[in-house]
Amino acid sequence: MSELGSMRGGALLMGGAAFGLAMLWHGAGMAQEAPPPAVVVAPAAIVDLAETARFNGRLDADRRVSLVARVGGTLKEVNFQPGDRVREGQLLYRIEPDLYATAVTEAEGALKSAEATRDLASLDRDRQAQLVERQAAPQAALDNAEAMLARSEGDVIRLQGSLERARINLSYTEITAPFDGRIGASAVDEGALVGPESGALATLIQLDPIHVVFPVPTAALRNYVERLEAGSAAREAAVTLELANGSRYDRPGDIDFVDSAVNAGTDSVTLRALFDNPDGLLLDGELVRVILTAAASEGVLAVPQEAVQRDIQGAFVLVVGEGETVEQRRVEVSRTSEGFSVIAAGLQEGELVITEGVNKVRPGMVVDAAPAGNG
Repeated sequence: MSELGSMRGGALLMGGAAFGLAMLWHGAGMAQEAPPPAVVVAPAAIVDLAETARFNGRLDADRRVSLVARVGGTLKEVNFQPGDRVREGQLLYRIEPDLYATAVTEAEGALKSAEATRDLASLDRDRQAQLVERQAAPQAALDNAEAMLARSEGDVIRLQGSLERARINLSYTEITAPFDGRIGASAVDEGALVGPESGALATLIQLDPIHVVFPVPTAALRNYVERLEAGSAAREAAVTLELANGSRYDRPGDIDFVDSAVNAGTDSVTLRALFDNPDGLLLDGELVRVILTAAASEGVLAVPQEAVQRDIQGAFVLVVGEGETVEQRRVEVSRTSEGFSVIAAGLQEGELVITEGVNKVRPGMVVDAAPAGNG
C-alpha cells in the first residue's frame, strides 16, 4: 500500500470514529432531554373521618298477611285497586251476606223462644216452691220444676252461643284491612265463588316502618366489641341505606335487634335495623347496602384510597421525596372511609403520595409531580 493510501485509510478510520462518537453523544443528549414522567400527588393529611362499615342487606316488611275468606259465598264487592295504600279497618271485600243475615234472624227468634220457656219454667218453679212450703205439693214436684228451669236456662245459653256464631259469620262477609299498608293484586273478581278453600285473595304488606336484615361477619363483630371495651370505637352508630341504583335513602335507621346465635353456614351474626318509610320508597325484599357510621368523627392520618397499592407483602404507597425522587413506603391501613385510607403506620403528615400515574414510575425515578386538583 502506498503512503497516500495509508493516509486515506487512516483518515477514514478517524472520520468513522468521530462520527460514532458524535452519534453516542447525540443519543446521550436525547436521553437527558427526555422529560420525567408526570404524576399527581396528594399529601398525607389529618382528616375528620367517621368510621364506617358496609354490609349487604335485604328489606323485610314488618307485617305481611294473606287475606283469606273465612266463610263461603259469592263475592259481591272488591273495593280497592292493586297497589293501593289502605287504612286499618278499610273494607276490601264483601261476600254476599243474605244467607248469614237470615241465620242471625233465625238465631234471634230461637233465643227469644227459649227465653220465654225459661221464664215460664222459673214461674212454675216458684209456684211449686210455695206449694211445698205449705205442704200442698210433694217435694218431687218442686224437684221436677227446678230441673225444667235448669234445662231451659241451658237452652238459652246454647242459643245465645248460636246467635253469637251467626253474627260472627255475618261479620266475616266483610273482609277489612287489619293494619295500614299497601295491598297487592286481587286473585279473584266480583261474582266469583270464594271460601276458606280458595286460598289467599290478596296480600297486604305494611311498609312503614320497614326493617333491613343484614349479616355481619363474626370476626368483624368481635373486633368491634374488643374496640368498644378498649374505648377506641364509638358505642352509637348511624345506620343509612344505599339503594340498588347507588342513591342514598334520606332517613336514618336504628339497630333494634342483634341475633344471639351465629349462622354456621356463613359464620355471621344477623342484625336488624328499623327505618321509617312514610312514602313507601323502600320495598319489601329489596337488596340494599347497609352503611354503619360512627356517631362521632375523629381526626386521623389519611391518604386518598387510590394511592394505596398492594402486593404479596402487603400495602404500600409511592412517596415523592427530596429531589422529586420516588420512594416505596410500606404502610399499615387500619380502615377505609369516604374514599380515604386511614394510615396507622408508615407515613408522616405532609408527605406526598402518588395518586395518579403509579403505573408509569418505580422507586428511584425522578418525576414531575403536580398537586391533585390542579387541572
